[in-house]
Amino acid sequence: MNQTIDVIMKRRSIRAYSDAPITAQEKKDILDATLRAPTAGNMMLYSIIEINSLELKAKLSESCDHQPFIAKAPWVLLYLADFQRQVDYFDHCEVPRLCQERAIPYRTPEAADLMLACCDALIAAQTTVIAAESLGIGSCYIGDIMEQYEVHRDLLHLPKFAFPIALLCLGRPIREFSEKSRSTRFEQEFIVYKDSYRRLSSDDFKRMYGLLESPAGEPRLYYQGAENIGQAMYLRKTSADFSLEMVRSVKVMLENWK
Repeated sequence: MNQTIDVIMKRRSIRAYSDAPITAQEKKDILDATLRAPTAGNMMLYSIIEINSLELKAKLSESCDHQPFIAKAPWVLLYLADFQRQVDYFDHCEVPRLCQERAIPYRTPEAADLMLACCDALIAAQTTVIAAESLGIGSCYIGDIMEQYEVHRDLLHLPKFAFPIALLCLGRPIREFSEKSRSTRFEQEFIVYKDSYRRLSSDDFKRMYGLLESPAGEPRLYYQGAENIGQAMYLRKTSADFSLEMVRSVKVMLENWK
């Protein structure tokens, strides 16, 4: 196994950080690597906001589904799907005038542009994760930044065509973790298909989720009295208050984007 794959295989989400600082040089190296991430048409349809203010971190730790460790993270980066910069540049270059002169419609950003910008931002974020991991700096994604859109928009002064798609907490792990402590991932046969999509069968699901079941003979209590992992997952994630808030928040953002 080469060094890069070894770094990826050992990565895990880190939510408790040591007091060891992340140096200015490490931050520069990580961000330099981040900006080398693949991007659609070399447009770099993303922006990154460093959250340095302790007050701002504390507010985000509450608005992002009440997660106190966000406030304690040594380095917090917010990744925006950002088409605002492109729109502003088009204005700077007088693209609307050009369109008018040539009798062609001037198209403002639509849903497809948002999807493209989200891809750019998330690829950049994952590049940050791997670069940081290679330096012994752990990370944790906070998807809850997509909740409370109005709050985050006002808190961070976000323009119309900039959407917070991922928050990333970074810091050195407070302790070493064993291989067994890492969360389980599904086997390739359930995730990687050849040439076309494959719907999984009941037997597939039994084998796929069997990895998460308790050993034979040991009873397992599921979340809120659910009968199995699927029911527990729905109750804990899909129908949970934070998930419903994310649905509401993204709808508001999409309406604003349109």
